This record gives sequence, C-alpha cells and structure tokens, in this order.
Amino acid sequence: MQNLLDPILFSQVITSLLLSILFLQSGLDKVFNFADNLSWLQGHFSKTPFRNQVKKMLVSIAILEVLAGILALVGVGQMAMSGQKTWAMYGAQVAAFDILLLFFGQRIAKDYAGAASLVPYFILCVGEVLLLSL
Repeated sequence: MQNLLDPILFSQVITSLLLSILFLQSGLDKVFNFADNLSWLQGHFSKTPFRNQVKKMLVSIAILEVLAGILALVGVGQMAMSGQKTWAMYGAQVAAFDILLLFFGQRIAKDYAGAASLVPYFILCVGEVLLLSL
C-alpha cells in the first residue's frame, strides 16, 4: 500500500478518481439512455456533414468514455497498491482524446458554447497526463 499522504500521489489518485467518475457516468448514461441521446444528437448534427454518422459517433464516444473511466479507475487501484501509474495514464490519455473528439463535433455542429464548455475538461485531462508523468 502506498502513502496516499504524499501530495503528488494524492493528486494523481484523486484526479484519476475524478476522471473515472466523470467518464463512467457520461459513458454509461449514453449506454443506458441510448435512444434519447441518439435522438438529441441527430437533431444536433442534422445540418452537418456527419448527419448520417450520428449513431456510429455515439457508439464510438460511449465506448471511449466507458473505457477512459474504467482505465482511470483501475489506475486508482494500481497507484494505491503499487504506486505504478500505467493504467491511470492510459485512462487520462483516452479521456483527452475523447474530449478532443467531442470538441470537434461541437465545433462542426456550430455549438460554440458547447465546445467551449469542454475546454476545462480537456485541460484537466492533459493536466492529469502531465501530473502522472512526475
């Protein structure tokens, strides 16, 4: 068991835990409320070149979000037990990539406020990647 009182390790663990909550909740919401999410997104992308790809995009994003959340959560356990950060790093990297895809979609849909709201999450993910590199 690692010393979670160490401020660097504590910050790494707590940030990975936040990412796991964020991405598991978001991804599982997409899975369990698929029809509602699909309906909303079809309207959101109706005037974009992606209007016929919405279902595939939703499935891809849901998979990435659940994956990021699971990897981050496994990383929390790994850091707490051994201090290793491999799985947490994978989780943060997948999370950053997922946010990048969401940001791209929001910009294509001309939802600039929605795109802007993703920037803090992206900064958090990239910050966690950097924090985990210590």
